[in-house]
Amino acid sequence: MTDAQEVWLVVGLGNPGPSYSGHRHNIGYLVNDELAKRLGGGFRAHKSGRADVVEGRIGVPGPRVVLVRPRSYMNEVGGPVKAVASFYKVPPERIVVIHDELDIDFGTLRTKLGGGDNGHNGLKSLRSSFGTGDFYRVRAGIGRPPGRQEVADFVLSNYSSAERKELPFQIDDAADAVECLITEGLERTQQRFNR
Repeated sequence: MTDAQEVWLVVGLGNPGPSYSGHRHNIGYLVNDELAKRLGGGFRAHKSGRADVVEGRIGVPGPRVVLVRPRSYMNEVGGPVKAVASFYKVPPERIVVIHDELDIDFGTLRTKLGGGDNGHNGLKSLRSSFGTGDFYRVRAGIGRPPGRQEVADFVLSNYSSAERKELPFQIDDAADAVECLITEGLERTQQRFNR
């Protein structure tokens, strides 16, 4: 059980601006938008000036959470996230990062603590800024690019029309997984969502 006084940071990875909003790389933003809706809040600029945040609680009198949407591009998210974490005095072990994952099929989720970057520039930037990769991850599967499509082109492209029909379910599941991770712990979350 989580201490209701502890603050958790929930970081949704993505790229800022409307031209990126439907891209596979922006699943973290989409999940954080859903969580913001559940908390009844809207993103606003943080004092650091490099991220937008929503503050709230998961349940009553549940743990405090700060949803973070960095305003920087994926390969530079570490600095803004570190600034927000320092402001709220949140250590890496109370940070949950939501990101896209190539090695997991679309529509599938995995949660874990720590691990490698697997070529993900957002994770690399976070590891570089924090000096560790020991934070929680909610990994939303996007699958591998079809044929010979380059990975960079694939992650920076919109979901297919078939995927867009399923996307709301994946977003909902990922938001549920974040809440479960914070309130019930990793093992329970993995039992429920790592299928």
